[in-house]
Amino acid sequence: MEGKYKLGKILWRSLTYILVAVLASAITLILWGARGDKLTEMQQLIDSVFIGEYEQEKVEDAAANAMINALGDRWSFYLTAEEYAAYQDSVNNTYVGVGITIVQREDGAGHDIREVSPGGSAQEAGVLPGDLLIGVNGKDVTGLNTAEVKNHISNEAGTEVTLAVLREGEEMTFTMTCRAISVTVATGQLLEGNIGLVRINNFNSGCAEQTIQVIEQLRQQGAKALIFDVRNNGGGYVAEMIEVLDYLLPEGVLFREVNYRGVEKEQTSDEKCLELPMAVLVNGDSYSAAEFFAACLREYDWAVTVGSQTCGKGYYQNTFTLSDGSAVNISTGKYFTPNGVSLAETGGLIPDIPVDVDEKTDALIYAQIIEPADDPQLQTAVAQLQKTAQ
Repeated sequence: MEGKYKLGKILWRSLTYILVAVLASAITLILWGARGDKLTEMQQLIDSVFIGEYEQEKVEDAAANAMINALGDRWSFYLTAEEYAAYQDSVNNTYVGVGITIVQREDGAGHDIREVSPGGSAQEAGVLPGDLLIGVNGKDVTGLNTAEVKNHISNEAGTEVTLAVLREGEEMTFTMTCRAISVTVATGQLLEGNIGLVRINNFNSGCAEQTIQVIEQLRQQGAKALIFDVRNNGGGYVAEMIEVLDYLLPEGVLFREVNYRGVEKEQTSDEKCLELPMAVLVNGDSYSAAEFFAACLREYDWAVTVGSQTCGKGYYQNTFTLSDGSAVNISTGKYFTPNGVSLAETGGLIPDIPVDVDEKTDALIYAQIIEPADDPQLQTAVAQLQKTAQ
């Protein structure tokens, strides 16, 4: 009896092993039979054997993001559907929010408010550049990254938001309402000596119209020379940059590009131009169209460049929308200065007159709250234009 029991147990164990092996082989055969590419295999494997629960959208977002990152191109990136909606607002120079720009402190103490948008509800409530953001709607946000903080500030118009900040060590709270904000792209200021200062924040939608309008206003006020400030300008649309350059420069090539198919294209200007002494301020955060704008003016011998070496972006990107509303912004071509120079290969534009600034001054320049007299790069450009005029 005992021998039959042992024999039955051995047979049962053997059958179990065989059954497991058969099931494993069946899964392998199913996966192998459907084999097409690694991503498909991975998805089928997860669907077939993963015991836990997961969100398909998160898996797909992570996979898409990883694919773009693996290209090794710092200019290509993936956007979730939510991120893409915010991205579209930014390139159109409009967004819904309270009107602040924040930068996380390295020590984790909070987020410095670098910029407060004119006309935004934060400005109206009394928030100032230099305030340290520590809370949103009663929640401590000092340990969150910038993206997480933004998620706590609603992007729905009409929503009330309370910000807690530290100002000179004193905690203060401000309540405001989210609303649509149009970003001012270009601003002007007439400096002493009839020098017009034109700040261009980006080359996104509306840049050309606003920039040309500001230049005309400064000329009406008596400007006899111009300084273009494209420091911390993240670039934007080539078409906007070309329109401004066409207004400024005489007939000739303004921009060269070669797409992924090897097709070359040139952008040109007409004979109309603006003949005034000019200078361009640049720094390490002058990207893409901003640094090509400066390079073009310099190559035409139309302006002197002042500041620090620019970023060195030599690829341009196109945005492709995916079926779920997400998008991929991927490099599809290279661009060059009028003389055929790739700023990616040179490491960026090296200014004619290098002028570096300390960290504190750089922060004030970024926030656009520095007085002209305290801005060494601006003062160097002013001195150069005054020398030219003599």
